[in-house]
Amino acid sequence: MKLKLHQITKHFGDHVVLDNVSLSFEKVNTLVFIGPSGGGKSTLLRVIAGLEYPEAGEVEIDGEKVAFTEDGLLKHRRTIGVVFQAFNLFPHLTALQNITLPLEKVHGVPPAEARDTAQQILKRLQLDKHSQKKPAELSGGQRQRVAIARAISIKPRLLLLDEPTSALDPEMTAEVLDVIEELRAEGLDFILVTHEMGFARLVADQVAVIADGRIVEAGTVDQVFKNPVSQQSRDFLAKVLKY
Repeated sequence: MKLKLHQITKHFGDHVVLDNVSLSFEKVNTLVFIGPSGGGKSTLLRVIAGLEYPEAGEVEIDGEKVAFTEDGLLKHRRTIGVVFQAFNLFPHLTALQNITLPLEKVHGVPPAEARDTAQQILKRLQLDKHSQKKPAELSGGQRQRVAIARAISIKPRLLLLDEPTSALDPEMTAEVLDVIEELRAEGLDFILVTHEMGFARLVADQVAVIADGRIVEAGTVDQVFKNPVSQQSRDFLAKVLKY
């Protein structure tokens, strides 16, 4: 994908969450946001997804600017898959229904086609035996894989993942990361927020370090992890890579 973020600003009350954020890549397949908690990573991801309105700035994906209007955002959101750290599944619906409902109601897919698509994806992610279970009957790793299945069922041009493993134990984390790595290898474009530094180094083409609402550093994995330029990057990486 081609990605351009230009002077994005976002406040929550008096707090500046994103402070004139700009970033540009002519070609990137997997972009990973890392940095201290509370630095603005998730908010920036939500702006890119069209789930938050910036007070100023522009988002451009593959040469197309995101129109931050009601109609423009509806169009944009239909092309973006989003996976949240808290799964955001409908608790009263089965795994299958969590996928078919948005396909039918948001994307206008006929029920039979939506069901076929959902069944195929659940089988691909080794969840077909759990298709009739509700989220409370699934493990954390299974719930997150259902969330990923829902996100990719629309065949998005871009998949955004916000700390997809933060609520999982190590075994379940490995399950989810394996799925993400498989999808990346198939050519799906990603923007990922994560604290899993080993995974970030494995999958990223480019890395951006976000702190205090600003991008303090951006570059290739080797540039950022082996030779960080900014002091904030060095301090952050020294802490997270210490053990």
